[in-house]
Amino acid sequence: MARAKSAFVCTECGAEYTKWQGQCSSCREWNTLSEVRLAPARPGATASTAGATGRGGYAGALSREVVDLGSVDLSEVPRFSSTFGEFDRVLGGGLVPGSAVLLGGHPGAGKSTLLLQTACKLAQQRSVLYVTGEESLSQVAMRAHRLQLPTQGLKMLAETSIETILGVAERERPDVLIIDSIQTMHLEDISSAPGGVAQVRESAAALTRFAKGSSTVLLLVGHVTKDGSLAGPKVLEHMIDASLLLEGGSDSRFRTLRGQKNRFGAVNELGVFAMLEQGLKEVKNPSAIFLSRGEEQAAGSLVMVVWEGTRPILVEVQALLDESALGNPRRVAVGLDPNRLAMLLAVLHRHGGLFTGDQDVFLNVVGGVKVLETSADLAVLLAVVSSLQNRPLPRELVVFGEVGLSGEIRPVPSGQERIVEAAKHGFTRAIVPRGNAPRQSPEGMEVIAVDKLADALEAL
Repeated sequence: MARAKSAFVCTECGAEYTKWQGQCSSCREWNTLSEVRLAPARPGATASTAGATGRGGYAGALSREVVDLGSVDLSEVPRFSSTFGEFDRVLGGGLVPGSAVLLGGHPGAGKSTLLLQTACKLAQQRSVLYVTGEESLSQVAMRAHRLQLPTQGLKMLAETSIETILGVAERERPDVLIIDSIQTMHLEDISSAPGGVAQVRESAAALTRFAKGSSTVLLLVGHVTKDGSLAGPKVLEHMIDASLLLEGGSDSRFRTLRGQKNRFGAVNELGVFAMLEQGLKEVKNPSAIFLSRGEEQAAGSLVMVVWEGTRPILVEVQALLDESALGNPRRVAVGLDPNRLAMLLAVLHRHGGLFTGDQDVFLNVVGGVKVLETSADLAVLLAVVSSLQNRPLPRELVVFGEVGLSGEIRPVPSGQERIVEAAKHGFTRAIVPRGNAPRQSPEGMEVIAVDKLADALEAL
């Protein structure tokens, strides 16, 4: 008998090693290597069949012949809608036949709800196979009835064996195959329990091979526990085409869908959903829900314009400064980078003449939005100044701009579109970098262009 081979895989980043070691050299995490038993090669297997989960886009793009790059067909990859505009936006325009998409998120975020709604609506016009490994068919039917979804035409299967699922999928040939969830699936050849690194990885590889060869859209659900013990999505990110993360706590009405990897579109797109009694409902105008402000304007509150993917979004940033009773004042930022906050406070002291070293600084982006770009720098500093001096800023003011270490205000991409979006929501004043100042301001909008941080403070 052939000796069984094994490898050691990091549960955080998916890096492979031939022997165990205490620290992963790739992600620098400790005690994250798990042993994976490698299944023996099947007789007759070739490199082309074993590598079907490579970096191909969809089934039509796979080829076993050597071709010249200039002769490759550049026709548009066919897509079809998921029936959710926000879902299509994050995917890059819709579902691509033969693609493998991973939808991750914490328990209770709404992953199964979103995919069940998508499956029921898609089943009215396409063939959809929904495989559930966590719930019974009656539980899924009860949830669909509670959400008032059309259930006719949706093919259901309650199974956890990959061999059985592939046999059914080969017979049904669905356009869309949904696996909920990949942590519950298992292969008979792998001796480890479902949810382990070996089972998750090999199960996803087998499903992805089927999707590439049959032009089936594969949608996988991946769980992320609070302690990170099941890091299946991290292992899968290397073999799938798109990795999406559904964020939002159980105490929030809103969910944000963000792309972390996408071979068919941008990764900085953001989709916003509202969790209602009828399930997830897409929010086509996110700025409206993030700007639900009180009647009385408080110090430290300011609206900024951030750019998410292909559209501007207006969000409110709040700052609270309080005299610190500790020798080391606290710096807490929710929705922003705490390290960048410390840098901005140093710039404010050096080039704005305002000292915050004896103050506890708390920042919050309203609505649970995570701001990843630098256009929020100027708005953060002006909100900090407003709270420090206890002077409310005008309600009709909107601000954006990047702040450099020398106190200069740098322009940001798509400045004209940001100003137009603010004018649509009734804002009449804007403080922007001089490089983003339009030649002609929108009607009713006063645009104040600034070069330095001192100019922005003077404009207030």
